[in-house]
Amino acid sequence: MLYLWSIVLILLNTFCLMLVLFGLPGNWLIVILTGLFAWWHAEDGLFSIYTLLAITVLAVLGELVEFFAGLAGAKKAGAGLPASLGALAGALAGAVLGTFLIPVPLFGTLIGSCIGAAVGACVLELFGGRRMKDSARSALGAGIGRFLGTTIKFALGVLIWLIVAVAAFWP
Repeated sequence: MLYLWSIVLILLNTFCLMLVLFGLPGNWLIVILTGLFAWWHAEDGLFSIYTLLAITVLAVLGELVEFFAGLAGAKKAGAGLPASLGALAGALAGAVLGTFLIPVPLFGTLIGSCIGAAVGACVLELFGGRRMKDSARSALGAGIGRFLGTTIKFALGVLIWLIVAVAAFWP
């Protein structure tokens, strides 16, 4: 029966992993579900404390990378601090709007987030008195940074998923 419940956990974790593409905390849901499962089946010793710590550290790393990627991308492209913060705010707004306005399954949110980061950086650069060419460079950096941040977070989520899947069936 334990293996059946382990399969259910892996399927739920697969669904949670896909949530990362929607800008939702899918990696954290995997960590929480796995932790609850480990607590529920503590007598079976299915997941060690080291496994749970490893997936938690990876989830924290994924959040940090995603959070700072758009900001760093804009900064690397020459944006000032206000434009970098605008990239962060734009990414959040774009993720929400992209979910509803871009009818591409799983990727509408990601596309909206990247566009939002670019628009947020560009608008604040223009308001700061920078030329359109410089603002556009900052916008491109913010959009690319956001895309890379989400991609890296998703890749870390896949690693978390693999660790849990292997640990669930490896004695």
